[in-house]
Parts: sequence; C-alpha cells; structure tokens
Amino acid sequence: MRAFYQRIRARRGHQVAVVAAARKLACLFWCLLTRDEDYAYQQPSLTKKKLRRLEIAAGAPKYPGRTNIWSTNVAMREAERALAEQAELAYRNTVRDWQATQTKRAQAAAPTEVGASVTPGHASNRPSKGKAARQTTSP
Repeated sequence: MRAFYQRIRARRGHQVAVVAAARKLACLFWCLLTRDEDYAYQQPSLTKKKLRRLEIAAGAPKYPGRTNIWSTNVAMREAERALAEQAELAYRNTVRDWQATQTKRAQAAAPTEVGASVTPGHASNRPSKGKAARQTTSP
C-alpha cells in the first residue's frame, strides 16, 4: 500500500493519495469479508499473536509454564517482514515496467493520430457523416 500511495502522491498530491489508499483498503476489506478469505500477504506469526491475545482477553486459559513465547519468534517475524518488503519492491518494479510500456505505446501512436486534438485550431469546417458543420466564429 505504501508503494501505491507514493505512486499516486507523486502524480496527484498527498490528499488525493490518502483517499485513494483508503478506498483501496476499504475495497480490499469488503472483498475479504464477503468472500470469507484471509489476506494473502499477511504475516502469519503476527496474526497468530493477535488471535492468541484476543483468546486470552476473552477468557481462554494461558499455557502453563510458557512465558515470553513471542520473543522467540523475532527471527520469524523479521523473515516475514523481509518477504513483505520484497513484495512491495516487486510491485514497484511492475508499475515501473507498466508505465514504461504505456509511454512507448503513446509515443508510437502519437504520429499516426490526426485531427483537431493533435493540431488545435485547425479543425475541419466540413460536416462529417451527416452532422452539421462546425461554426468558425461564435454566434
């Protein structure tokens, strides 16, 4: 989401990027809830930790003789975080490659386009396919 936010912020500004990211999150949450799916890029150890804390808060018994269990999972969480950073980098590369191909397509298509949009002020005054002719001066 950070890469998405930064991409939008570069083009449209901070406020528009925040709203776009919030909308993307809302759509993601709705899809996950309606389809009853788990988030594909979740950190399993973090999810497990949060669920266990909820169970304990709801009155589930604590495991006897186990203290400070989450400190042993630091290496696992760091590996999951590195995986998430790799996914973000892959997203950035995908967007960069996509933008490069869009630019090449636009440059290749530009010389073949003809009409008023390419040459402002040189629109034809002839009627096109039975439509009324354009006015040269305002009424």
